[in-house]
Amino acid sequence: MTPDDSAHPERDRPSTESKPDTNTHGPLAGVRVLDLSSVLMGPAATRMLGDLGADVIFVEPAKGDRNRTMGSGPAEGFSGISLNLLRNKRSVAIDLKQPRGRQAFLDIAATCDVMITNLRPGPLRRLGLHYEAVREVRDNIVFCRAHGYPSSSDQADAPAYDDIIQSASGVGDLFRRMGGEPMLLPSLVADKVCGLTIANAVLAALYHRSLTGEGQCIEIPMINVMRAFVLTEHGSGAISEPPVADAGYARILTPERKPQPTADGWINILPYDQAHYVALFEAGGRLDLATDERFATPIERVVHSDSLYRDVATVLSQRTTADWLEFCAAHGIPATEAATLDELIEQLPVDEHPVAGPYRVIPPPEQFSETPAGIRRPAPGIGEHGREVLSEIGYHAASIDELEAEGILASP
Repeated sequence: MTPDDSAHPERDRPSTESKPDTNTHGPLAGVRVLDLSSVLMGPAATRMLGDLGADVIFVEPAKGDRNRTMGSGPAEGFSGISLNLLRNKRSVAIDLKQPRGRQAFLDIAATCDVMITNLRPGPLRRLGLHYEAVREVRDNIVFCRAHGYPSSSDQADAPAYDDIIQSASGVGDLFRRMGGEPMLLPSLVADKVCGLTIANAVLAALYHRSLTGEGQCIEIPMINVMRAFVLTEHGSGAISEPPVADAGYARILTPERKPQPTADGWINILPYDQAHYVALFEAGGRLDLATDERFATPIERVVHSDSLYRDVATVLSQRTTADWLEFCAAHGIPATEAATLDELIEQLPVDEHPVAGPYRVIPPPEQFSETPAGIRRPAPGIGEHGREVLSEIGYHAASIDELEAEGILASP
């Protein structure tokens, strides 16, 4: 439904047709995504969609999103995180608490195929940007909201970040079961796994819309995602009712599961069947272990994970990393040199950002034969594309000037 234009003098007759980036051949070329998310989970999801060719319009506050100041960076408003997280997006900085700001947002939404937000249900409704309101201007929109807990629960509006969800989903308990104190993984794993889930759900809903013409509302509770993520293997024998064993997958929970030292560095070798263990122990001069019953069957190998990892480590310390990698390749044993973060970063290509200068690019991981993913736009400045986007949907230049003058629209 298109509102009466006479009630909104700040615009011409608005277009409800999407005018996405045309400089793309990705599989999502022609799809426009409205991104009302912050920090990392939502922006990670929309970065994936942008890499796949979607035209992503990122709505952020006038002071910029928090990810712009997460960690250090080469220029103000461009942290090392944001340089890759915000690529392939156009930034519009709108004060959504102002009526005209809210209306501008809805006018943009009317041209979009997808809206993604990680605002909690309460704040989203107070802004008047909940699903029912957005559906009024775009009835077939795919609307995805992701937040800590289900909207049907008594924690619906409880704040939740990666640390909170890791603890609530049992990640900390994994470390306790390894014999230590509860800890968190040194990675924003909840944000990133939930970001992947958001992107996956949106793609499924877009496919459904392509078949039926129907949009829909998707809810992604972080606690549900991470509970499923953790319990996939760690539900183990406790999944049975009644339980036949304790929760936790033994091979993964042993503290011995880690990179192993060689004569000159670190390696990770994972003998996966009996033949692998026999070859490895014979090569290491441990003929006494070559017929050990501990690795005779898959179940025995899991039960005896602790001691097998330790025995493998004693063998690996006899030779160099290069020697063992050559040996493992010849015997089909999964192995890799243990990389450092610095080595991984050194492998990344370098590109030039128009403001931040040279930076390392994390390439899109997907490889398509016909519709390649790619990087079309560098991370934008705060509000860099506000005028451009509003002009596309029919706003007069003078009206955009008014929005800027009133502090509703922020531009660089």
